[in-house]
Amino acid sequence: MVLAAYITDKINTGLLFFTPQHSSSFFFSRSHDEYQKTADWLMSQTRHRPQVAIICGSGLGMLADTLKCQDTFAYADIPGFPQSTVQGHAGRLVFGELKGKSCVCMQGRFHMYEGHSLLKTTFPVRVFKLLGVETLIVTNAAGSLADGLKPGDIMIIKDHVNFPGLVGLNPLSGPNDDKFGPRFPAMSGCYDKGLRCQAMEIAKELGVAGLMQEGVYAMVGGPNFESIAEARLLHRLGVDAVGMSTAPEVVVATHCGLRVFGLSLITNKDTDSVNHEGVLEVGRLRSKTVQQLVTELISRMEINNNNTTNAV
Repeated sequence: MVLAAYITDKINTGLLFFTPQHSSSFFFSRSHDEYQKTADWLMSQTRHRPQVAIICGSGLGMLADTLKCQDTFAYADIPGFPQSTVQGHAGRLVFGELKGKSCVCMQGRFHMYEGHSLLKTTFPVRVFKLLGVETLIVTNAAGSLADGLKPGDIMIIKDHVNFPGLVGLNPLSGPNDDKFGPRFPAMSGCYDKGLRCQAMEIAKELGVAGLMQEGVYAMVGGPNFESIAEARLLHRLGVDAVGMSTAPEVVVATHCGLRVFGLSLITNKDTDSVNHEGVLEVGRLRSKTVQQLVTELISRMEINNNNTTNAV
C-alpha cells in the first residue's frame, strides 16, 4: 500500500512516468527461460552456430549481404522478438558464413523511441550469448559534434555516454540474472582496444584512414534530432558523435561477457538541418567502405573454434 501510494504521488507530480508498453517491465526483468526459448528455436531452424553478431544501424543493413549460405528469419517469426518499425531497418535476422566464421546479422535494431522497453531493445543480445556468440559488432548512423568529423566519415567508438542510463533507464535495472553477469558490471573498456587498433590498421591498408578516427558516442532518447543548444552542450561534455541507439546493447553485451566493437557512420553535422532520408543516403554512399572494413576485421578475429552453444 505504501509503495503504491508513493508511485501514485510521483506520477501525479510528474516526477515518475512510464507508458503502458514499459509498465510490465518497470520492476521485472525477463526470465532466463525466455531468452533460452528463443535461442533454442533459432538453433532448431539453422545449422549455423554464430561466433560473431552484427547489429546494423540505419542504412547499414547491407552488411548482411556479405554473408554466404544464408538462413534468414523475419523478426515477426522469431519467438520473443520485437518488431522494427523504422525506415532503413528491414527487420530480418540473417545467419551465414563470412571469411570462415559463422555470423548472425540483425538487419534492423529496436529503439526506445519506437515504444519498446529497454528489455526489448536489448533482447537479441542475450539470445546471441546463448547461441554461442563471442564478439558483438554494433554499427549506427550518427551526427557529428566534433570539428574533425564530417558527413561520410567513420568513427570507431572508444567510449560512450549513455544519457538514458544516467537517469535510470538502464536495461540492467530490476533483478539481476547471475547466469548472464554480475550485479554491478564495469563499463570502463567496454569497446575492445585490440579490435579498435586492428580496425585502424585495416583502414590504412584499404586506403581509407583519412575517413577514420576514434571518438566518444552519446546516446539520446530521440526520435527528434537535437536542438542547436543541445548539440553544443553535448560537445562541451566531450561527445564527438550522437545517436539514438547502441549504448543499451553494449551495456548488456558487456554484462554478459561479450567482446564489443562499435562504429558510427557520420551522416550529418549535428548543427545542420537533417532528415532521416539524408541519413539513409549517406549510408548508401559509404556502404562499400563499411562492408570492406567489417569483413576484413572479422576475417582477422581470433575466435574460439567452438560451434556449440555457450552454457550460461
